[in-house]
Amino acid sequence: MSERSLRGTQLGSRSLESDAGVEPAPRQIAEYVCPDGHTFTVPFSVEAEIPPIWESSTNGTGILKGAEEPNGEPEKHVRSHWDMLLERRTPEELQVLLDERLELLRAGRLNQRSSSRK
Repeated sequence: MSERSLRGTQLGSRSLESDAGVEPAPRQIAEYVCPDGHTFTVPFSVEAEIPPIWESSTNGTGILKGAEEPNGEPEKHVRSHWDMLLERRTPEELQVLLDERLELLRAGRLNQRSSSRK
């Protein structure tokens, strides 16, 4: 009987609530200017602290209109695995290691230990 009572109600595809009497959260609009002159706006909550810099999806980084350009400390560079490897070895040393490993691989001696266990 429950299957017949739900038939035709489109359960899950449409909400039975309406937007009547619903107040959206108060917002403030921040305007940012890119170095090339492009401007864009971003809505923020009234309670939010507006950042002085915002990354635009199309034109790069924008600076909050009316604010000074932040001259704080530069962001710390995130070191990748490659950067850390280059701190320990020179590119010439890495090339020698690569050539040695490729030679072992081509000779079929690279995984000798794991193949002897089988």
